[in-house]
Amino acid sequence: MDWAQNALLSPIVRDAEVTRAARRKSSHKKVAFPSPHDDSPGAGVTPARPLLRHTPGSLFKQTFTPRSALRNPDVSAILGTGSRSPRYIHTPGPLGMSATLDDSDWTNSLYLSPVSGAADASITDEVNMSSVMLKEEDPGEAAAMSLFPEFLQSYLRHSSSAVFDLLEQYEAICQDKVDMLQRLVLRATPGQQKFSKTSSVKWLLQQEMVTWRLVTSLYRDRIQTALEDDIMLDVAAPSESEKVVMEQLFHRDSVVRQSQLVVDWLESIAKDEVGDFADNIEFHAKSVYWENTLHTLKQRRSVSYTGFNRPLVTELDPDAPIRQKRPLADLDREDDARLLKYLFTLVRAGMTEEAQRLCKRCGQAWRAATLEGWKLYHDPNINGGGVELQPVEGNPQRCVWKVCCWRLAEEEQFNRYERAIYAALSGNLKQLLPVCESWEDTVWAYLRVVVDTLVEQEVRSSGMGSEELEELPREYLEANWTLEKVFEELQATESKRVLEETKEFYHIIQKFVILGDLDGLVDEFSDWLAAGSTLPAHLLRFMAHLLLFYRSLGMQLKEEVSMDILKTYIQLLVSRRQIDLIAFYVSHLPPDMAVAQYAQFLESVTETEQRKHCLELAREAGLEVAAVTKTLVENVRERDTDDFAHHDLTPALDTGTTEEDMRKIDVIDWLVFDPSQRAEALKQSNAIMRKFLGSRKHDAAKAVFAKVPEDSMREIYRQWEEQGMDTPLPAEDENAIREHLCIRAYLEAHEAFNEWFKHMNSPPQKPTLPPQAKFTEKVAHDMKEKEYKMEYDNWKGRLESLTDDVKERIYNVLLFVDGGWMVDVREDAEEDPERSHQMALLRRLCLPMMTFLLQTVLHSTDQHQESLRLADIIASDQHRLYQVFSKEELRKFMQKLRESSLLLLDRGLDPLGYEIQS
Repeated sequence: MDWAQNALLSPIVRDAEVTRAARRKSSHKKVAFPSPHDDSPGAGVTPARPLLRHTPGSLFKQTFTPRSALRNPDVSAILGTGSRSPRYIHTPGPLGMSATLDDSDWTNSLYLSPVSGAADASITDEVNMSSVMLKEEDPGEAAAMSLFPEFLQSYLRHSSSAVFDLLEQYEAICQDKVDMLQRLVLRATPGQQKFSKTSSVKWLLQQEMVTWRLVTSLYRDRIQTALEDDIMLDVAAPSESEKVVMEQLFHRDSVVRQSQLVVDWLESIAKDEVGDFADNIEFHAKSVYWENTLHTLKQRRSVSYTGFNRPLVTELDPDAPIRQKRPLADLDREDDARLLKYLFTLVRAGMTEEAQRLCKRCGQAWRAATLEGWKLYHDPNINGGGVELQPVEGNPQRCVWKVCCWRLAEEEQFNRYERAIYAALSGNLKQLLPVCESWEDTVWAYLRVVVDTLVEQEVRSSGMGSEELEELPREYLEANWTLEKVFEELQATESKRVLEETKEFYHIIQKFVILGDLDGLVDEFSDWLAAGSTLPAHLLRFMAHLLLFYRSLGMQLKEEVSMDILKTYIQLLVSRRQIDLIAFYVSHLPPDMAVAQYAQFLESVTETEQRKHCLELAREAGLEVAAVTKTLVENVRERDTDDFAHHDLTPALDTGTTEEDMRKIDVIDWLVFDPSQRAEALKQSNAIMRKFLGSRKHDAAKAVFAKVPEDSMREIYRQWEEQGMDTPLPAEDENAIREHLCIRAYLEAHEAFNEWFKHMNSPPQKPTLPPQAKFTEKVAHDMKEKEYKMEYDNWKGRLESLTDDVKERIYNVLLFVDGGWMVDVREDAEEDPERSHQMALLRRLCLPMMTFLLQTVLHSTDQHQESLRLADIIASDQHRLYQVFSKEELRKFMQKLRESSLLLLDRGLDPLGYEIQS
């Protein structure tokens, strides 16, 4: 079959785009055309619009999409190496029958059996799935949750060279979910609130599905057009064929070509909604039209007829009711009205051949013939087409036929659907719009007229126009249509429903996609995000993936808005705990922003295994894991309002560990998973411990210290050596190691003092003998005295051991090697003013406190002479510990020394504890 005969099958778009959804229709799904007052549950009306919209404005599909082999792009060749994308090949769906379908089998072919092998194989799984979903609070949202990972999996499976295969996969995924939700709605109890939500989700996914279809169709053409801009095309020779003229117009004019692509797309949506209405058309399946009128007229000719003679037509040619101004029988008029409505719906869905077959099945072959006259004339034999004569295509008197269609559309006495059909064929927009009730119908009507007008103008300018065309209105023949003007006209419509639908999210998106206005689309996205209201989750998913699609084509979008869209979608994934998906989308942000976003997300991950998994996902996505974990720890660490507090002498009364402190403690885990981050783990843990020590949260500091693996310092040196470095460690790393050792010495000293203090204040209690004790009581007392002496000796021995230990550990802090406690050895490190300030503060806070603790130990154990020797240590110029004491602290220190001297004097010793020489 050549192109002209096959034109009604939409050779460009419908081949791949339109029939796909129809082929996927569930074999058991039967949809009747809803009447205007259909209140049945099957109508499934959502708050936005009916699920099965009454589509009153169907038009014919013209042969205005001729594309040469050059216009059927191979996407793999366009976008790079990879698997070749399939070309458009017409594959009739359930309602898009092949032209070779026998008329006698039309009804059976249109009605698909609800029983199939695939259905048998999966019926149990479907029932189980539906039963589970029906128990959900929001079954629609629960059933559609899998869309989030499925979209990512599809994206990862398709390289940039198969970008349109990816879009087709998006559409297929949405179609599967729509079918699932439809089954849920059909199984639901009518009136339940949760199933109205399910219907709303279903409607959103239907809109997303058809939007992906539109994007696929238009951008295939736009990319091919962009690639051909620099190719010099041969100028076609003057032709005697309307068809060739039209093909040349489509080949060079992107406006008319893309307008037709949108028409094809809108017809594909209508085809999805038409469904299977075989039961409805069986009433018309007869070989004689107006049979009730014919039967009545035959009866009236009978001699024995005595019935009521109601005025009826006396002849049964197609023009009789108009010519005679007489009616048909009531049943025939109802049948005619219903038939025209079905024809109209079929044509609106681009199924013109099916409409013609229906006419013939109903005995109205003449009406089927009227649907043929629009075809452009083409005689392949004029220019010596070949040895054999080729069949002539189209209507040589098309101009006359078109004028007749225009006039018929203007006749008010005809049925409104019949007038709309012929209005579409002739480009009569005024008579077509009254039956367009939805946004899709209205856009379709405008663009059908746009294509019709541009083709007619091209035919006239080529010199092949007929004088009969002069009878058409001048505003039609000289119209200057653009896509922008179409949508301006749409905003001025008088239909309240259409005006409301122009404000719907997906219709706004579809408008900008049709116009190719990416800046306008992104601005609209920005307004939605800034509005403050929560956008539907699946709309955000669509926006993010549409953005990624445009990026894959190398299109420049407004960077700030693009990032806002991705960040909003990432926040949605975080809130829905789609942990496995987040890293991929974060990786599409600028590096600094990606690090900040992923670090913020990781704060909410608490389980160890899940943390490791998230870091592995980050590596696979190409994120800078080290930068992420460092940023994460710093974010948590710097979320601190505590100031350094003065450390008095009260021992063991540490400030309690808060929930926020626990977060700071646990955050160190992020840095210890990877051995290569041990140096960073030391630096960050030191920073956290400095704040804890400064706030007197010793238990919290000990918990942080315990998080750092014991082999960290050895691991740092090992990694440095493995890099083949002969030089010392970097100054920052070496100073971090030293600081870690300083903190360890301090914590060990503090722990030793607490243990000593606890033991010191829990001596065994000496038994007492009550007065006038009996003999048995005295014996028992003697036994207790012996036990007490043993316990006391043990306690005293333990105290001496603990005293020696705590003294040693405190001296380790006070006399820390190589410059002192919390003093860096390497001065060539990068300057960190905050760290230097904190270390200096800790010296002034902790070293005096350690000194006072040591004095407490010495006084409590009567080591007054050693207590006095502390003065030499504090005053030593080698350690310069006196510099960290305030005046008040020095006064307290001297007071302690004075007490020790007085006690020594009381014992007959000199003030320093030495024996007095006589």
